[in-house]
Amino acid sequence: MNQLIDQYGRKITYLRLAVTDRCNLRCQYCMPAKGIDIVDRKELLTYKEMYRITRVLSELGVDKVRLTGGEPFVRKDFINFLESLSFNDKLKEINITTNGALISNYIDRLEKINVKSVNLSIDSLNREKFFQITRRDVFDKVKQTFEDLLRSKVNLKLNVVVQSGVNTNEIIDFVELTKNNTVSVRFIEEMPFNGKGIRKVDELWDFTKILDHIKSDYQSIQPLKSNPSSTSRNFKIETYKGSFGIIPAFTRSICNDCNRIRITATGLFKNCLFDDGVFNLKDFLRKGASDEDLKNLFISTVQKKPENGFVAEANRKGNNVSESMSTIGG
Repeated sequence: MNQLIDQYGRKITYLRLAVTDRCNLRCQYCMPAKGIDIVDRKELLTYKEMYRITRVLSELGVDKVRLTGGEPFVRKDFINFLESLSFNDKLKEINITTNGALISNYIDRLEKINVKSVNLSIDSLNREKFFQITRRDVFDKVKQTFEDLLRSKVNLKLNVVVQSGVNTNEIIDFVELTKNNTVSVRFIEEMPFNGKGIRKVDELWDFTKILDHIKSDYQSIQPLKSNPSSTSRNFKIETYKGSFGIIPAFTRSICNDCNRIRITATGLFKNCLFDDGVFNLKDFLRKGASDEDLKNLFISTVQKKPENGFVAEANRKGNNVSESMSTIGG
């Protein structure tokens, strides 16, 4: 059986698929206040095209898919697309990343179709600061989603982008959420994909600084064993029900075991978050490509996956990283 293995021997088993570039929030680290120039709907992959891409990739060994955006629940009939994906018996995991403002009415359906986990993006537990970060007044909705997901059968992870001078004083508050809740909090290094170029920060809150900050408050931090390809390095406080992790997304110390590829809502295939795209699948599909054509394309393209994010960034055609995370898939 053909598999997706790159030139460094890494087996690709994980797809991050963006279903839309649209979002109902305007987070400062993701896009400008006025938003981004969203593409015309006909430029987006259809659900039928996304299902086909996912099915072909699953026949090449991809068994985990994460649906992202923008905000995936902004796109009409997203829940029905999720249900269709659940019939793909080659997928072991279907996961979602969401900002939580729109999904509360769908949690029971997520349970029925065995969505394994929901990553809830929430960068502050304070209403005023939440509004400052997101520029939208939806804190109560997101908080309700958090509580509803805690009561559900779906595994819950919280994604917290650590922003210098903004929410670093809440890191311990987030860790404390793991005391009585079986939740995983993941602190993410801030990245430059904000739709307007690299933002100047007072100081870089990288993996080491975040962990040292947490260690200053706790004496009994236990490292947890993570899968080699895990995006986070995980820990827990002794006696706490949940855990926390740190994702070194910007310093990129997790690249060596990378098993991921990305496909944007417009069909751009990305071997790495930091590359500027290597192939447009939408055009290829709409010119009549067969499933075998797709498989050959995926196999040859994955072979060119860069060693790490620094190499990918250096090989970009443009000099500046100026996309929005909403555009490239969360």
